Amino acid sequence: MPKIKSSRAAKVPAVLSPVNDIPMRKVAPVKPTLGVVVRSLRQANKWTLKEMSEKTGIPFSTLSKVENDRLTLTYDKLLQLAERLNMRMSDLFAEPQPHESAPSGLARRSVGSAETAMRVETPNYDYSYLCTELRKKRMIPVLTRIRAHSVSEFGQLVRHSGEEWAYVLEGQIVVHTEFYDPVTLDVGQIIYLDSGMGHAYVVGEGYEDALMIGSCSSAQEDHLDELLTAHS
Repeated sequence: MPKIKSSRAAKVPAVLSPVNDIPMRKVAPVKPTLGVVVRSLRQANKWTLKEMSEKTGIPFSTLSKVENDRLTLTYDKLLQLAERLNMRMSDLFAEPQPHESAPSGLARRSVGSAETAMRVETPNYDYSYLCTELRKKRMIPVLTRIRAHSVSEFGQLVRHSGEEWAYVLEGQIVVHTEFYDPVTLDVGQIIYLDSGMGHAYVVGEGYEDALMIGSCSSAQEDHLDELLTAHS
């Protein structure tokens, strides 16, 4: 039986930055966690944890762990939470921001990391959405752990508006698309594709899982909602 290789053991090639040697002042990290959002929603409505549990159908103990950032929620639970509170799911990814209706020409900036990302689990992928406190983004940065090992396991190919790219950080990825033969990507390789074409990312043969970073772009302001629905 062939030995299964763990993608976490793969060595990621160094990516040099021209500013690596420039001293930088430490900036306090922004942490738009799901726990902060859930607590803010509850406090804004003056609910106790028990009352919020009754309204959402999510156990009291689960909500408590989420608020304290000791637990995240699966896609199904996020959808349930949003539906019960009559919200769009993307509203759970950021706290309300002041002057949200300000002209879009103003400068925009967001600082984030894998530790402060919003995690969402789906049958095929574990997503870590980055820089989620910045709303109405037309480019969605995301760190993705891939689990499916074949198209039959993955299911129907995914389609959504816009374009996307992905860079392999760990393991090996096989990209299946509607109009092309499958292509295999190793660590350090990148793919750019039309998101409206049916596509699926699966783990390469002999690997337990794989990790990639990339972004999806679209002219749609509700692009995050579209992505969450498409990849569920």
